[in-house]
Amino acid sequence: MRQTTRLKRLIQADELLVMPGIHDALSARIAAAEGFQALTLGGYAASGVLLGEPDSSQLSLRELADHYARACDSVELPIFADGDTGFGNVTNVARTVREFERAGVAGLFIEDQVFPKRCGHTPGKDVIPLEEMIGKLKSALDSRSDPDLVIMGRTDALAVHGLDAAIERAQKFAEIGCDLVFVEAPTATDDMKRICSSVDAPQLANIIEFGKTPTLDATELEQLGYATAVWPVASIFALTKQMRSLYRTIATTGSTESFTDEMVTFDDYMEVVGLPELRAREQSFLDFAKKNTKTD
Repeated sequence: MRQTTRLKRLIQADELLVMPGIHDALSARIAAAEGFQALTLGGYAASGVLLGEPDSSQLSLRELADHYARACDSVELPIFADGDTGFGNVTNVARTVREFERAGVAGLFIEDQVFPKRCGHTPGKDVIPLEEMIGKLKSALDSRSDPDLVIMGRTDALAVHGLDAAIERAQKFAEIGCDLVFVEAPTATDDMKRICSSVDAPQLANIIEFGKTPTLDATELEQLGYATAVWPVASIFALTKQMRSLYRTIATTGSTESFTDEMVTFDDYMEVVGLPELRAREQSFLDFAKKNTKTD
């Protein structure tokens, strides 16, 4: 089964799909080992690991597509991607979809923020006119070569024009055929419930630790009516805290000895990145070569 089809079926299933956030190929492998069915990789985390910069439209389409390709190559799971504002107008959106498809993602979203965008949980956002966004989403839907590639429409209109306007946009996204719809940064559980009941399409919940949206768990989100939920920045927050502690330890003690309980071992790491399997593959080819080059 194609990863696109797999993701679409998981979203359409009765049970809420939990997609943890990853930030690179290594975190994808670690998450996959914990039994998740799908993963997400957003621009916030990608900007952090690739540039050490905030999520402010600094990554190019090529940089993001290459990053997604490496992550997709690392695991046999669907990866849901961040198409940002589509990197321009309807023509740019079409190319974004084609490049992300080639990278191997199972789905992506396009958002209605004005370029350059801001993180959805920060102030100062603005959105493009609804008709312009509808054109972008129609371009995305028509540009996919795989009809099962999941296309999600995201609106940040709640913070700019209020809940009613955000719901109206989400309803329009559903009407034109988006597989998934996302109203960013609701600040109350009642608003989340209203969003889910007002839009005839699967809904995504975006849980940002220390952000604006209530940090509900998977059971609570499913009860509200969400089809899927993502925790897109948790890995980068955890990584930042752990690395800060590590470097502080080295700087103050001149050693990592007091920090080793917080590390995996050399052998554990090699298991995570698949060295045993790699060596086994290499040996199988050597064995094949020996068997087929013997002379009597």
